[in-house]
Amino acid sequence: MTYDVVIVGGGIVGLATGLKIQKGRPDLKIAILEKEDQLAKHQTANNSGVIHSGLYYKPGSLKATNCINGYHELIQFCTEEKIPFEITGKVVVATKEEQKPLLKTLWERGLQNGLEGTRYITLEELKEFEPYCAGVAAIHVPQTGIVDYYKVALAYGRKIIQAGGEIFLNHKALKINQQNGINFIETANKTFEAKLVINCAGLYSDKVAQMNDPSFNDVKIIPFRGEYFKLKKEKEYLVKNLIYPVPDPNFPFLGVHFTRMMKGGVEAGPNAVLAFKREGYKKSQINLGELAETLAWPGFQKVAAKYWKTGFGEIYRSFSKAAFTKALQELIPEIQESDLVEGGAGVRAQACDRTGGLLDDFAIRESAHAINVLNAPSPAATSSLSIGGTVAEMALKRFG
Repeated sequence: MTYDVVIVGGGIVGLATGLKIQKGRPDLKIAILEKEDQLAKHQTANNSGVIHSGLYYKPGSLKATNCINGYHELIQFCTEEKIPFEITGKVVVATKEEQKPLLKTLWERGLQNGLEGTRYITLEELKEFEPYCAGVAAIHVPQTGIVDYYKVALAYGRKIIQAGGEIFLNHKALKINQQNGINFIETANKTFEAKLVINCAGLYSDKVAQMNDPSFNDVKIIPFRGEYFKLKKEKEYLVKNLIYPVPDPNFPFLGVHFTRMMKGGVEAGPNAVLAFKREGYKKSQINLGELAETLAWPGFQKVAAKYWKTGFGEIYRSFSKAAFTKALQELIPEIQESDLVEGGAGVRAQACDRTGGLLDDFAIRESAHAINVLNAPSPAATSSLSIGGTVAEMALKRFG
């Protein structure tokens, strides 16, 4: 099984990368290996479905440029492929006086990132956008929207196959060896040969990077589970579109918020708790080996020491519906515990370096035989076609 490029990981970023390589060089032979029996089963399928505008990200960062470019490409793709989406806009709300300077910084970032129409709104206007929302200050971001990213990812996959690419499900990469400039990717079923390996393995991207380069040991994926509640059907009127709090600038999560979903319903959440398994969607799912690896990682120990108060708050909310409700009541005071029913959960692949840095920006690292996408959390789904384009550009340089 000989290919020019083998992409490990059939999530939205891996599929977008394959699509972009095919567009740039239709003559190259491409394969995508996915360990599950379906594409996009993990971060993509458990995504909140928000089309992010680029409000939060440092101007000039990979997140900012890829999110803004990816936003426009995604909307064009969904329009062409007739995938339902909606540009809803969202409000970001300060609920305490001390959050006002942070809200101002967000608004300024939005302007620097070219978000036309993002503006401060009065509290009367806030009530027009979201009648049940409370706060002391707010901004409105018109560009934000909603979509089902699982449908988007499947459309990428269909287009790859139509263009002659190959997708192999139930093919988990077990070992990668190099010989005479060729990569040999072993799976339980067969061995693939490739001139270039692209690692888009998400929650296992550090493991695949180690297969590509045994000396790689400076970044570890730490899995954080985000748990959601849903509003009962009769309470969905409390949320018209999307309501976000002002995020903690030191923590790479956006805080519990309200999201109207493309597939129906309103989600409330997520929190952010350490998952005891890389694909641990429930509290009961534990992999002792993976958990021990996380706890032993020097970077995680530093993160835990620095954010233990925040972390305990998240854990408390995970086990206490009353505490979760209280956090939501800051934005919508009318919400009651009885209005919430258990929703789903997602696991975020958060890269952490040895010094305790939770990597904030996307991280893409090249080696002699591979390109490793090491950190692509939110807004990776919004940015997927742009990240795919960035990686494809790196890849195609190698093929002249």
